[in-house]
Amino acid sequence: MAATEADRDPSALCSEFLDFSAKDTASRWLAAADLQQEVCRHLAIYVPRIFCLGLSGSEREEQREELACQLLLLAPLEWLLLGEEPAAGLALLQENNQPSALCGHVFKVGEPTYSCRECAADPTCVLCMKCFLGSVHKEHRYRMTTSGGGGFCDCGDSEAWKTGPYCQKHTPGDGNQDTDKDPVAHLPTDMVGRAFSVFFIILKYAVDLLTWEHEDLLPAGLQPPEREDTYYCMLFNDEVHTYEQVIYTLQKAVSCSQKEAVSFATTVDRDGRKSVRYGDFQFCEQAKSVIVRNTSRQSKPLRVQVMHSSVVAHQCFALKALSWLGQIIQYSDGLRRILCQVGLQKGPEGENSSLVDRLMLNDSKMWKGARNIYHQLLMNSLLMDLKYKKIFAIQFAKNYRRLQTDFMEDDHERVVSVTSLSVQLFTVPTMARMLMVEENLMTTIIRTFVDHLRHRDPQGRFQFDRYTAQQAFKFGRVQSLIGDLKYVLISPPSKWSDQLRLKFLEGFYAFLELLKCMQGMDPVVRQVGQHIEMEPEWEAAFTLQMKLTNIITMIQEWCSTDERVLIEAYKKCLSALSHCHSSLPDGEQPISLSLAGHSVETFRYQVSQEKVSIHLPVCRLLAGLHVLLSRTEVASRFPEQLPLGELSPPLLIELPLRCLVLCAQVHAGMWRRNGFSLINQIYYYHNVKCRVEMFDKDIIMLQAGASMMDPNHFLMIVLSRFELFHVFSTADIRKRYREANKDLVQQNTLIEEMLHLIIMVVGERYVAGVGQVEPYDEVRREIIHLLSIRPMAHSELAKALPENGNKETGLERVIDSVASFKKPGVTGRGLYELRPEWNRYFNLYFHHYSRADQSKAEEAQRKLRRQSGEDTALPPPPPPPLCPLFGSLVNLLQCDVLLAIEGAVLQWAVEPSGGGWTESMLQRVLHLVGMALLEEQQQLENSSGYEDVTFNYTCKITRPGEAPSTSGSVLALLESLQNAPHLEVHKDMIPWILKMVSNIKMMRERTSSASSFTVSPERGSEETMKDKDKAERKRKAEMARLRREKIMAQMSEMQKHFINENKELFQQSMEELEASTSATRHSPPSAELTCVSQVAVGPRRVGGTERRQLVTCILCQEEQEIRGHSRAMVLAAFVQRSTVLSKNRHCNLPNPEHRDPLFMHPDLCLGIHTASCGHIMHATCWQRYFEAVQLKEQRRQQRLRGHTSYDVENGEFLCPLCECLSNTVIPMLPHAASPDHSVENPSLEVWLKTTNQQIAALHSAHRTQSDGAAEEAEPVVPQGFKVDFTPQNPFSSSISEMITTFSLSTYKVGLKVNPNEQDPRVPVLSWSSCAYTIQSIERLLMDEEKPLFGSLPCRQDDCLSSLTRFSSACWTAAPLKTVHTHFIRLLSALVPDTQVENTQSILEIDMFHLLVYSVLAYSSIHCLDQSGCSVVDSGHLHLLHLVTVAHLVQILLTSTTEEVCMDQDNSGSEEEELTCQLYSTLRNHLGSVLPEVSSGWQLYRCLKAGVLPFLRAAALFFHYLNSTAPPVELLIAGPGQWEALCSYLSLPSNLLLLHHNQQTLLKPLIHSWCCHPGVRQTLQGGGAIIRFPRESNRLIELPEDYSVLINQASSFTCPRSGGDKSRAPTLCLVCGCMLCSQSYCCQTEVDGEDVGACTAHTFTCGAGLGLFLRVRESQVLFVAGKTKGCFYPPPYLDDYGETDQGLKRGNPLHLCAERYRKIERLWRQHGIAEVIGHAQEANQALVAIDWQHL
Repeated sequence: MAATEADRDPSALCSEFLDFSAKDTASRWLAAADLQQEVCRHLAIYVPRIFCLGLSGSEREEQREELACQLLLLAPLEWLLLGEEPAAGLALLQENNQPSALCGHVFKVGEPTYSCRECAADPTCVLCMKCFLGSVHKEHRYRMTTSGGGGFCDCGDSEAWKTGPYCQKHTPGDGNQDTDKDPVAHLPTDMVGRAFSVFFIILKYAVDLLTWEHEDLLPAGLQPPEREDTYYCMLFNDEVHTYEQVIYTLQKAVSCSQKEAVSFATTVDRDGRKSVRYGDFQFCEQAKSVIVRNTSRQSKPLRVQVMHSSVVAHQCFALKALSWLGQIIQYSDGLRRILCQVGLQKGPEGENSSLVDRLMLNDSKMWKGARNIYHQLLMNSLLMDLKYKKIFAIQFAKNYRRLQTDFMEDDHERVVSVTSLSVQLFTVPTMARMLMVEENLMTTIIRTFVDHLRHRDPQGRFQFDRYTAQQAFKFGRVQSLIGDLKYVLISPPSKWSDQLRLKFLEGFYAFLELLKCMQGMDPVVRQVGQHIEMEPEWEAAFTLQMKLTNIITMIQEWCSTDERVLIEAYKKCLSALSHCHSSLPDGEQPISLSLAGHSVETFRYQVSQEKVSIHLPVCRLLAGLHVLLSRTEVASRFPEQLPLGELSPPLLIELPLRCLVLCAQVHAGMWRRNGFSLINQIYYYHNVKCRVEMFDKDIIMLQAGASMMDPNHFLMIVLSRFELFHVFSTADIRKRYREANKDLVQQNTLIEEMLHLIIMVVGERYVAGVGQVEPYDEVRREIIHLLSIRPMAHSELAKALPENGNKETGLERVIDSVASFKKPGVTGRGLYELRPEWNRYFNLYFHHYSRADQSKAEEAQRKLRRQSGEDTALPPPPPPPLCPLFGSLVNLLQCDVLLAIEGAVLQWAVEPSGGGWTESMLQRVLHLVGMALLEEQQQLENSSGYEDVTFNYTCKITRPGEAPSTSGSVLALLESLQNAPHLEVHKDMIPWILKMVSNIKMMRERTSSASSFTVSPERGSEETMKDKDKAERKRKAEMARLRREKIMAQMSEMQKHFINENKELFQQSMEELEASTSATRHSPPSAELTCVSQVAVGPRRVGGTERRQLVTCILCQEEQEIRGHSRAMVLAAFVQRSTVLSKNRHCNLPNPEHRDPLFMHPDLCLGIHTASCGHIMHATCWQRYFEAVQLKEQRRQQRLRGHTSYDVENGEFLCPLCECLSNTVIPMLPHAASPDHSVENPSLEVWLKTTNQQIAALHSAHRTQSDGAAEEAEPVVPQGFKVDFTPQNPFSSSISEMITTFSLSTYKVGLKVNPNEQDPRVPVLSWSSCAYTIQSIERLLMDEEKPLFGSLPCRQDDCLSSLTRFSSACWTAAPLKTVHTHFIRLLSALVPDTQVENTQSILEIDMFHLLVYSVLAYSSIHCLDQSGCSVVDSGHLHLLHLVTVAHLVQILLTSTTEEVCMDQDNSGSEEEELTCQLYSTLRNHLGSVLPEVSSGWQLYRCLKAGVLPFLRAAALFFHYLNSTAPPVELLIAGPGQWEALCSYLSLPSNLLLLHHNQQTLLKPLIHSWCCHPGVRQTLQGGGAIIRFPRESNRLIELPEDYSVLINQASSFTCPRSGGDKSRAPTLCLVCGCMLCSQSYCCQTEVDGEDVGACTAHTFTCGAGLGLFLRVRESQVLFVAGKTKGCFYPPPYLDDYGETDQGLKRGNPLHLCAERYRKIERLWRQHGIAEVIGHAQEANQALVAIDWQHL
């Protein structure tokens, strides 16, 4: 029904195309009375006829739509607007336009964006790549990220950059300085009028349709002339249902294929909606009901509408029209301004009636595609016009609450919501402040936020317990409001107006209301008796805290810039805190405490029994403001304006103290029964993400309280809250334990924690405002303490430092002054090490150390000091002076209560019987004593006279203790502890303290005696102490050395004694050792002969010495000699297909069933590589092991369905010793026998004649077998050649079985077929693997410039040796006739044979493979020769000669010699003459196909270079085949290689003599080679010519700068989904192809299974193995087959020597050539599969990934 419509329609349209004139239509419209009506009538007629004619999908259909839309709809509009030919009119507009300096480039998904960390006003200010490269910022510290789409380039916006706002392209010229001038003035007046009309009509049309609610009707004036019954079933996107659910439902509902369903789902996800059925109403309604029914089970159903086709058509055109508007305004800023006016003009309905308002307020009702297009238009128009940007911002702020509420209800991501435009508006500081003043924006945001968090407890605090999924989703959405608030506050104002103060304070009060709802939320009570049943919800509260951390910091920064604001904020915060306190139920029993002659009133409260909360944001904000009062000196200048008198210090410290006591009790293990939620809360409380506004502020609050109270009172309250008061207030030690309701260990921990707290309260002065320091000092101190633990990488340091709102830590400003950088090697990362001069600033009780960090740092520091020969004491570092407001803190150190505590602990240490003390308790006390002494020393040094010094610690510690502890003075106790044997650890600290005391006494005496003359005698006394120390150490070291020597002498005496007693035993083992070492030496006894005697091939070859091969089985540990008839020993091996050497990776191989692998093409398009880990087993042991693996795998499959890192069904296993991936075993065979020199050596001619006769005899025998009777004359059979002879198998049955096993493995892997022993191709594939493996190793050695022999690791050496010997024997396991046939065909390629048809041309054969195959197959012919007068070696030599000559011809045929003018002797050498001679012979045969070459020198050079890889590979082959030791020259890289190679292969060093000396014999052969039709055809361009030497394959060149890659990837579109951006663009490192990975759109079928683009690509490019770079993740991906893969560190590093996987840090990345070479080497060594195997074994999570979908 619908189809016939569609068929008829286009043809009707075509005829109208020809008659339609856009110009005439436009003039008709202009003449009309009502333009709007005319245009709408035109649209009503044409739009339904152009768009939506059935379920279109083809590209042709889309092109037709585009063309018709442009000609029939948009062209008349352009004529109407411009009044002339559109192309000319637009060009003219652009020419007259004066563009603004703003770049405004809108980012695509995944495009690189750059932010300058030095100049950007905030992190949201970014540049596109073009602007960045043309700006000053590329020389600065910048951050590179990938865009999520949306957002635009801020180049040209002077508010976004502190310096350098313009790139070269956007620098404003002199002409356009006048920015306030109206750009509309540049346009002709008649055009202005027309533009207003056209823009209004089109924009109104688009807005009407996009906000249209009816599915069946159209707005008035757009009704089509005739209405048809055609509908669409339209499916909409939501963020609830998964791809799988949608695909499954669609297959059911509209009965489409899986592929179509995937395509539908992809489009719905991308565009937000897609029509899935077209037809009459009933037909579509039915599909709708199926979809709704199928998706409404677990959640709300998918949204589906049945819409009339004309409605859909108009909506499609509405989007096209909006895009058209966006394009037109790019030509002229005047038109842009007009569109802005039209969009924001209020309609007749008043408030919120402008077209832009209507779009905004209906945002959440639109689908994704529509939103994206109109957001894009808003960005191109309103946000690019500064005047209208303000007006739009005001509208946005007015509707802010409503937009956010819509967003909460909507389930689309924020990226596609209009609320995401806040980042474009609120981050402009002037705009943000204007909105704050005019629209009260700050208050609006905060109130909206508070309103959306509705769950409260009876006290009005937030309550997050037992969150439902719906609430969690909503909470996630609400957090975006915090982001908006952050944008508003991101840059503090430099000038304040009264209005701004007023509105900011109003916002501040709203914020305090928010904090009051958080104060005391999630309270906890200690569980006693039984463990908590359900873990309480704690994460939401901490998420909120983390999100607000930056806001709280920013609000404090705002307050610090204006004194009036700060004072008001402080007052308000204080009253909020007292309001919180008044609601606390803590007014219980008041109690009075007295200790050391002081008493204080407080009330009874125990953290271990009452409710306590970790969330105290109001308190902490007050602490922050208090520090600002000190930092800005407001407290000292305007004390009368501050309510400091109203402060009640005990109340200030109460809540933070409880929180710190809670942490201490958790550390002491008193809250174990409260489960993990509390442990996690404590962890985050101290964690770098939260501590700035939590833990740090609590310490500051205690410091503020302590500085305003009597220190004794403060300490007594602390003791009371720690529940330790009784411990120090009773004299009787036994009573102390009786009273404690905790066990002793817990109590000791609490005492340690309490002492640590006192250290922190007095000592933590590195906050500007508490101590006289700068923020710089604070960061430096953090870094010093981090690097004191161990050297760290830049990223570790950055992670451990708190970030500010701009994501900066201040690390870079400081790091170089305190640390030195060590560059990384090929692995690992760069590390920073602390410079030694900063070690003296180390503080063992640094407040941000966790316990683990503290012990590591202590250990590292002591070790350092030991190494440099200093004493190992770790005294406190010199403290910075305190600010006046906190000045009285130091009195804590000398107050009576602290002295009493110190005295008590020291007293317990003197009598260490009760176990009531610990070493760390003592250590903390010593630290406190040290701090007090340093403080006193500093005061003395800085004072003018003795009277000024109020700090008098040394006097106090000499007084004996008061009641209750009537111990001696602190000093006396220290002196008695100095030599206590049980205090080894602190032996250095106590002398340090005593030394300090004596120094201070001397200073005091000196000051009192001569106050005018002050000098610090500390140095001198330290020196003498040091000298004494050194002498003492030296003496001890000497004694230790003597003791060691004595012990060594005793030991060697005992050894001699033992050897004498067991003499014969030792004698025997020594002899064996000598014998075995001489046997394993490679060089034969005749090593002193010259290298000439080392010949590896031919009758003159030198046999390997008859050495026994003893090997040990790794499984049963038995030793065995390798012999032909003993039990089989095997080597674990891995066989894989490879394209590493391939010169034609995408060649289409024929079906494996019919593929003939006998001749390898020189392009080596697919090889079989064998590698081994070198571990040897008995065949029987291996079989048992493999059976066990199979059994285990079956059991595992029944239990769980995951993969393992190896595939047992494919015969894979892990080597039992090294866990290297293997899939077969190579049998180990004995060395070749020594040659028989008694037999004479036939010449090439004789050998060829004999061999031809032998072949003829075999031909005839084969025919006889097949035809039954011989008819023709019997051929001449050489003497002793028995055609029907069956040679005996030289191997035992177990070895033969293993030979078959390995042969079948190479056959199975190489051809990808099931094993079949009868297949004649089995031996060929074994030979092929041998040849290919040797070739690939030869290439590696060549490229790495290593010598040919002696540089291979043992595992490769053993592998090649076993592989070659196995290949030479594998013919014994195949039927003889098969091998004979192979040899006959191989030889026919060199020596023409009439019996063999369709032979290959010489240009289609890889000569090294031919050599290996023919040498290995020749044994099967030779074994029939029972005459005893020939040796197999002469056959090998003649085959080598023949193949070498063929290779020379091959090289000359394919050589390209570009003329190089060089001065050479014209009298060319013999080599050159012979080369020219051979070349002219070839030209005689081939004529003009070969170019004429005058220079023999060049030809010879070309020939020598081309044949070298072949000779090297042949040398390796014969070395392993015949076990001949190589000549010395080939064991080193250097000159003399060529001659040594030739003599080793018994070839003349002038290879052309091979041809010259046998000219008559070779002439007919060369003739037949050249006249093969394939040769002429290839040379005339009938196929790719492979030139020699073949260039080694390398991985692709990567750009030095990573952002180039990101840019490439961002412009890469998915090849399948019509120009859509790819989500995970992935680069193949082997061929440079960009792929769309990890997406449904690009899945293809391989062997009946759906696989992703990368996996599919590996089968065409890398024979199932791939190396990829995931560009957006900066990750290398290795894939092997469908189930195996792993991630590998990328070769890109930042300046700190670290990779950035996932591009999280955003530092600029540059290519590290060494690391890329390492990856390349892995690939060329065929080690990728092994790396994947090891990675998957090490990390089981990798096994679970569906690699095939990548």
